[in-house]
Amino acid sequence: MGSIKIFTKAKCPKCPAVKELETKLKKEGVAVLHYDLDTMDGLAEASFYSILSTPSLIIENEEEREVISWRGVVPTLQEVKDHLFPLTPSLSPALGRGEG
Repeated sequence: MGSIKIFTKAKCPKCPAVKELETKLKKEGVAVLHYDLDTMDGLAEASFYSILSTPSLIIENEEEREVISWRGVVPTLQEVKDHLFPLTPSLSPALGRGEG
């Protein structure tokens, strides 16, 4: 599992919802990095990821490559979980039966 980066600003009307999502994810043990675009560090990180709107949320894999992002919108907790914990493909029931 990789990490999540969240980008917010103080006067962003949708940012409280993404901050609530951040709290829920942290309670579940997910690594979440929060960047405030009202600070120089936050602005620098946002520039690196070409963040042009807030809130923005990026999921990265273990190699720090972007898996998916939401920019200017707040995903649901389930949407984030679906990309954080993708389903492991199971073996087809037909395999190993000697069919064919």
